[in-house]
Amino acid sequence: MTGDASGGRRPVDLAAAVAGRLARAGSNAVTAALGGRVRTRVILLLASVLALASADSATVGASAIQLRHDLHIDNTDVGLLVAVTSLVAAAASVPFGVLADRVRRTRLLGGAIVLWGAAMLWSATAPTFGQLLLARLFLGGVTAAAGPIVASLVGDWFASSERGRIYGYIISGELVGAAFGFAVTGGIATLSWRASFVILALPAFALAWLVFALPEPTRGGRNPLISATARPVAAAAGADGEQQATDAQRLANELGIEPDPELVLTRDPRRLGLLAAARYVLSIRTNVALILASAGGYYFLSGVQTFGVEFVTKQYGIAQALSTLVLLAVGAAGVIGVLVGGGLGDFLLHRGFLNGRILVSAIAATAAVILFLPAIFIRSPLTALPYISLAALSLSAQNPPINAARLDIVHPLLWGRAEASARPCARSRKRAHRCCSGRSPTTCSAAAGQGCNGRSPSCSSRLPPARTSCTRPCAPTRVTSPPRRRLPQHRARNFRTAGRG
Repeated sequence: MTGDASGGRRPVDLAAAVAGRLARAGSNAVTAALGGRVRTRVILLLASVLALASADSATVGASAIQLRHDLHIDNTDVGLLVAVTSLVAAAASVPFGVLADRVRRTRLLGGAIVLWGAAMLWSATAPTFGQLLLARLFLGGVTAAAGPIVASLVGDWFASSERGRIYGYIISGELVGAAFGFAVTGGIATLSWRASFVILALPAFALAWLVFALPEPTRGGRNPLISATARPVAAAAGADGEQQATDAQRLANELGIEPDPELVLTRDPRRLGLLAAARYVLSIRTNVALILASAGGYYFLSGVQTFGVEFVTKQYGIAQALSTLVLLAVGAAGVIGVLVGGGLGDFLLHRGFLNGRILVSAIAATAAVILFLPAIFIRSPLTALPYISLAALSLSAQNPPINAARLDIVHPLLWGRAEASARPCARSRKRAHRCCSGRSPTTCSAAAGQGCNGRSPSCSSRLPPARTSCTRPCAPTRVTSPPRRRLPQHRARNFRTAGRG
């Protein structure tokens, strides 16, 4: 009898041992791909922050039917729940952007995540639509911390030559979170929408504890986490003996691109007030174009998160459970898109294409428009799925290189305020318009993602990136024989305090 019991346990033990080995092998592979344990921990935690916020928005959309029945509301009210969160987040991101440039960011982000969890629990216990709306207002105020803090941390933790790829990993967390909201908490919402918010609240507190334990990176991107397998990138020296910190700066220097004298930053960015910082950031036309392009991508994503389930069920006449599977396939294509787009933009930049990141974004946005058109008119889910998936892949591929390019343009000590004064506002206005309209998400056009107008975000001058930005048009030129001519520097004042933490 003991032998039978022992024999019965052996297959279970063998299966457990095999599963453990596979898990360790997968963990080691991920760690090697991301460049080490410390880098892997940072990337996964930042991706989890975006995943938590995205899962919350997706849960509201997946719970729309239950919310309407339980609280006696309509689609406009459901859209309002997401819209108020985004609009409040747009306003609250301004003080968080200031704090991100001046205080310890890991503690600030950890504290905000604790409040996220509390707001989600409050949402789960709201007895009326009015109280649920009030809870969502509070949630929008605390989730605003994610945008400026994550952008600032990415710039300081990772070298500029790989930020596109790193942003791909981190933004994939946003798509995975949306998939979790649709598949897991959305499924739970069919039983109880209150339980779905509780399920999201519990991981928030564990995530906050892990974020609190992260070390604070050195400001100015002066001490990034270098991958053990990374190839050393040659840095060109400027006229004043300082090193160029980015590939974009090096290429601009080799092409002989001069700084725009009107945009040379001659003041200490730490002493710039919020309005002065916002005025300077928005005076860079390339940066504004990239903000609009990024907003075009999120315009579609936010619509899918809120009304994706209802659109798929009504457009293709399938059950809610099957529609969730369709959206999961679309989300998987989006994850592939962000990973490919970020890495491809970095690869082109390393190969000497100054406009490599912008080129990837422009092509991806154009392809998304073309692929979405047949999906809107097709009624068969099997026929439409390839078009929708490829369109989602193309649309999501533009965001990592755009985000990386924006960090190349803006002064490192302005990253938090730049994110707070620009990108969240554009993104939230787009989301609020989409959610309040209550329309199908596929009626939007991805053409807004082509707002770069051929201007390179990498057109920084031969001065170090902490000192200036350039918005002059640059052709997507490949450097074959670098010219080494010196440029007059009498038009640009040296800014010696740049990059000091």
